[in-house]
Amino acid sequence: MNELDRFVLAEDLPEHGLSAGDLGTIVMVHHPEGDYTGPEGYTAEFTYLTGETRAVVDLRPERSEEVL
Repeated sequence: MNELDRFVLAEDLPEHGLSAGDLGTIVMVHHPEGDYTGPEGYTAEFTYLTGETRAVVDLRPERSEEVL
């Protein structure tokens, strides 16, 4: 996934008040150093319908499902 892609959270994150199925936006892709070419993780923002930020969290790729 790339920055500004929308995705669905794949699992609950109760420590952030988020549930599986919540819609988020990738705001930063974190790439590791060295020969590894895949993303190490993402910083994602979750908002209320009003546009107010609900949570900003760092996620591993397996915790998200891309929205097409």
